[in-house]
Amino acid sequence: MAEARATGKSALRKSEKSGATLPAAPDPYEVGPLGLFRLVDEHGEPVCRIPDLPEGLAVRLLEAMLFQRALDQRMLNLQRQGRIGFYGTAKGQEGAVLGAGAAFEERDWLLPALREGAVALWRGMPLDAYVAQCFGNAADPTRGRQMPCHYSDRDAHYVSLSSPIGTQIGHAAGVARAVQIRGDDVVVGGWLGDGATSSNDFHAGLNFAGVWKAPCVFVCQNNQWAISVPVASQTASETLAAKAAAYGMPGLRVDGNDVLACYVAVKAAVDRARHGEGPTFVECLTYRMGGHSSSDDPSRYRDEDEAKSWEARDPLLRHRSWLEAEGLWDRSREEDYLATAGRTITETIARVESSGSVPVESLYEDVWADVPPLLVDQRERLLGGEAV
Repeated sequence: MAEARATGKSALRKSEKSGATLPAAPDPYEVGPLGLFRLVDEHGEPVCRIPDLPEGLAVRLLEAMLFQRALDQRMLNLQRQGRIGFYGTAKGQEGAVLGAGAAFEERDWLLPALREGAVALWRGMPLDAYVAQCFGNAADPTRGRQMPCHYSDRDAHYVSLSSPIGTQIGHAAGVARAVQIRGDDVVVGGWLGDGATSSNDFHAGLNFAGVWKAPCVFVCQNNQWAISVPVASQTASETLAAKAAAYGMPGLRVDGNDVLACYVAVKAAVDRARHGEGPTFVECLTYRMGGHSSSDDPSRYRDEDEAKSWEARDPLLRHRSWLEAEGLWDRSREEDYLATAGRTITETIARVESSGSVPVESLYEDVWADVPPLLVDQRERLLGGEAV
């Protein structure tokens, strides 16, 4: 993903001017599971003094969200053209995705759900590998053995999701227990959607993470819909974050369309886990603007007036407005950025799509250290043109 431009001083103009009138930012843990932690409202106006942020982070987050939305649209177009088989966009959820993802450090391990691909790019996964995984051709590091959107990158410490709902929750708890036993200074992030809170894996994963006080942060993207099932039909609990108490861990509830709030809240949870204080469950309240995937038509089960009402809360619009008010962004800069991003995406797609098919002999590789004689015979017959 393109590097952010230098932003100058980290002190923010509006924050300095309004510092005397705005309250200090609340502690996310004091807001807790029943409130809603936020820093910037739907109009891009700060509701409190913005905590100190790493140099350039606020601009990088907007660039990453813009890039992901442009990339999602291009990849969805490829699916509609029959050039890839499947795609799931993160439209409307970019703030929850990238705000939470940016809170982890390079040494940390992440186990995502369906819509966190932007986090892999944020952490250094090559765009070529990201796009190739959706094509499943010879350029794909996983050799077409995973469904599209099931990205993985060892160098980025980003582990492929499994399509069955919620399985990565137990995986995250297990990885966190492993690094805890080894004494590594590592935190594990595990993502899930609101529908996954109804799975057995949710109970098992959070239960054992709580028992072990494992260094794990569970990030739930509550986008209101588990495919066609609304969150009101998932639970009678007042909030999803309230469920954390049953597992001996704190629950945080954050405005998922406020990218800065997501970053600050998840960073607090990451720091807490790294200091040996155990896991946290973070509910990011957001909305899925599009379908569950390229195979889904949301107009068949939800009122589109609802979707339109959430468009006004778009995390890109909100963060852009705040940055513009701070003097850190303008429309000319955005046009330049999007033009560069568009060229990068176009060139990457052309380069990746020109790769050939996965070699057929790869069917017999990467499974056995010593290939059994039966499979050796099958491989030889296949490569020799015989029926197997």
